[in-house]
Amino acid sequence: MYRVSSVAAILFISTMAIAAPPEMPNIVFILADDLGSAEVGCYGQKKIRTPHIDKLAAEGMRFTQFYSGNAVCAPSRCCLMTGKHPGHAIVRDNKAMKPEGQYPLPAGTTTIGTLLKARGYSTGAMGKWGLGPPASTGDPNNQGIDYFFGYNCQAQAHNFYPTYLWRNDKKVELEGNTRGLTGKQYSHDLMEKEAMEFLERCKDKPFFLYLPFTIPHVAIQVPDDSLEEYRGKFEEIPYKGDKGYLPHPTPRAAYAGMVTRMDRSVGRVVQKLKDLKLDENTIVFFSSDNGPTHNVGGADSTFFESAGKLRGLKGSLYEGGIRTPFIVRWPGQIRPGTISDLPGAFWDVLPTMCELTGSEIPKDTDGLSIVPTLLGRDGQKRHEFLYWEFPGYGGQHAVRMGDWKGVRQNMNKGRTDIELYNLKTDPNEEINVASRNPDVVARIERLMKEQHTASAVFPLKPIDAPAKK
Repeated sequence: MYRVSSVAAILFISTMAIAAPPEMPNIVFILADDLGSAEVGCYGQKKIRTPHIDKLAAEGMRFTQFYSGNAVCAPSRCCLMTGKHPGHAIVRDNKAMKPEGQYPLPAGTTTIGTLLKARGYSTGAMGKWGLGPPASTGDPNNQGIDYFFGYNCQAQAHNFYPTYLWRNDKKVELEGNTRGLTGKQYSHDLMEKEAMEFLERCKDKPFFLYLPFTIPHVAIQVPDDSLEEYRGKFEEIPYKGDKGYLPHPTPRAAYAGMVTRMDRSVGRVVQKLKDLKLDENTIVFFSSDNGPTHNVGGADSTFFESAGKLRGLKGSLYEGGIRTPFIVRWPGQIRPGTISDLPGAFWDVLPTMCELTGSEIPKDTDGLSIVPTLLGRDGQKRHEFLYWEFPGYGGQHAVRMGDWKGVRQNMNKGRTDIELYNLKTDPNEEINVASRNPDVVARIERLMKEQHTASAVFPLKPIDAPAKK
């Protein structure tokens, strides 16, 4: 289902001169890092300005029940890029590899990058990768990305003034940076610049531009021109660095400044598409890799109400940890100001892009194309269920089935009981109704068993690990 205001409907009708979408549209996918479902204005944020993201929603479609791939960075990005849910995905948790990087996608993996490159697209990524060290099978250049610039390793991305970034297989030394609180070259700005140059280079053929920005992941760091907008607006408690990451004297103002600076980049990307006369031939996605961070590193998800009233934060399979902003804009094709209640998840992105570009949808994807919803057509298929598993943060399981949501917590301690919530009447997961609905719990438990494939690298205890005698 979707809703649209009468004013937006009139605007839509008056601008729908193009009859059919282009066969090979350009695609831009912007991914924020640890941005909560309520940290932008169009999703209810009151303290942080995000005018460009809000405009993206006003000119396109905003989803209210869309989910990330998982509750932390690497496994969520794996689901996004491969179109598989966490029970089938290769990467299911963050796992560091030496000397730098995370557990790699294997050779031969089908990704959005490999599919679109085979279709003739120029493919670029600027931001944080996290799916395989440099020169590994998971290196972005080995997963269908022609041009990469940014952080290969998530741990290196914990500082916005790094001493180097990667351009494909080469280190780019950043003069004036020491990984301190400030420096000469702010990594986010460099990624924005590289994105603009990619658009200039690739404007004459179809392109896929993936922008996994690192904002607003801690450490809290932002140039002074963005800090000044919020300085003195909030009561501040200086962060001394006692919970990890760099200290900051005004963490709330700096955090808000980071989000608004990222929002500015969204606006600049859209404006660049207009300047290059590519706007109507380009579909722009915006989302976040998981829920907002805990109150660490000076971040204050409580103060900003970053997950709204939803239960849980990053690392949790409750709604607050995996519900994400999801906005899609395509002038002349997607009705402006539309709000969709269709439940979906990151594994739907790959089949959606396949349908948009005329690529064959892989038979082993767990996702469904949402193109009918985006273009206002009949025939949208709906998931019978959405499935997550996450061995981190105590070991967790979750299934959404219609309005029902089943959650397992603390599995690493041997717990296998399932909490049950009705998201229609209890969207904040406050009332466990498992004892009143044993048949529903049994169906969810059966799905949890059926959808899980064992992983030697990312075992889900106690299911994959033998019980201790």
